[in-house]
Amino acid sequence: MAKIELINKIGVRSTAHLKKIAQEASGTYTLICTGLVMPQITDEQLNRWGHVADDSGAAMLYADHWLALEDGTTRLHRCADYQPGSIRDDFYFGPLVLVRTDMLHRAMNQTNTDYLAAGMYDLRLRLSRMGAIWHVNEPLYLVPLTDSRNSGERQFDYVDPRNRESQIEMEHAATAHLKAIGAYLEPEWERADYGERWPVEASVIIPVRNREKTIADAVKSALEQKCDFEFNVIVVDNHSTDSTAKALAAIKSEKLIVLTPDETFHGIGGCWNMAMQHEKCGKFAVQLDSDDLYASPHTLQKIVDEFHRRDCGAVIGSYSLTDFSLKPLPPGIIDHKEWTDDNGRNNALRINGLGAPRAFATAIARRYPMPDVSYGEDYAMCLQISRHYRIGRIYESLYLCRRWEGNTDAALSPEAENRNNHYKDSLRTTELRARITLNANRKKHERKKH
Repeated sequence: MAKIELINKIGVRSTAHLKKIAQEASGTYTLICTGLVMPQITDEQLNRWGHVADDSGAAMLYADHWLALEDGTTRLHRCADYQPGSIRDDFYFGPLVLVRTDMLHRAMNQTNTDYLAAGMYDLRLRLSRMGAIWHVNEPLYLVPLTDSRNSGERQFDYVDPRNRESQIEMEHAATAHLKAIGAYLEPEWERADYGERWPVEASVIIPVRNREKTIADAVKSALEQKCDFEFNVIVVDNHSTDSTAKALAAIKSEKLIVLTPDETFHGIGGCWNMAMQHEKCGKFAVQLDSDDLYASPHTLQKIVDEFHRRDCGAVIGSYSLTDFSLKPLPPGIIDHKEWTDDNGRNNALRINGLGAPRAFATAIARRYPMPDVSYGEDYAMCLQISRHYRIGRIYESLYLCRRWEGNTDAALSPEAENRNNHYKDSLRTTELRARITLNANRKKHERKKH
């Protein structure tokens, strides 16, 4: 078996750090620790890692591992499988990765940007262009658990203002990768055609299932919007088994339309599609989750104005995190200021969310129906629309996102997180292929013209 060399450094993030490792590395493979604590690994586990590396021929390998908990017990952590769309910078490999040393040398020799925070991210993107990123589906080391926060607490780390400089670096590395694989999109957009005849200018769409505690507040928040145009509120009750239907029936308004799917197997995406295809859906379809509220009576007006001002296929606002009683929670406003006109739709492939509330030009959205799932459905539609049309952004808080125990992502198990992340990675994989094909076809068209 080929030689594996563990360079005894921890917390590897910077390009300078990685260049030093590359200079010291002389074995066939180099084991790099990206965590702050050196894991425990046996000779047997190290040998097994080497055998898999030899057999797979991969550029980089990562493995499942044991987590040492504070109570003295251990828990097996299964990592998600890597795929081309796993280019988000928060993909969790664990604190140990095994890299082919010749490819490490090549990658670092090609690196001309000195990153402080994105060095390791840039390296694995470069390695993914040289060979496979390989998941060893078995535990090969033991490491202390260093982040015991629930999933709902961790998911906003990337928009924390304290992480802004590192996020700029990550965007730079991701953009370079997209250009290298032919998936980068220039800041050029198709004209958005909204169509001529619509029953109302806008529809607030609220999918709901078993939200008896919150649905009335959400609907009233929508009905109280003050606009210079006609709008309605379309609630799709996905066969609630609690008192949600009763709460909806108690709301008396001509603007309120309550639908129920014929089938019982639909997710949130299917409910959205039903609402957007409905004959009473307006020119613009605007999101409101069943446990959230609009921040003011002027939210809907501001969103629709943005469509007309900038010729957008979709508009995404900003929101404030609150507890159930509307007390602000850190990090406060989630504004996704990493989005820019020039690079937003490229950077969207690096991050796991795009913000809220989301709104769509209905004529365009009908051509890109949401996948019938209950996670990532709106992200999928935004990616598809952004491939062709401008996405408008509003950076003031328009929306109150209530975090409470009823949120579906409040405290996901590691297995559930992996499923969700793997699904979004698959969306990005599909989108990457679509963008590569789009660019290739454009080049062919340009060559024919000349």
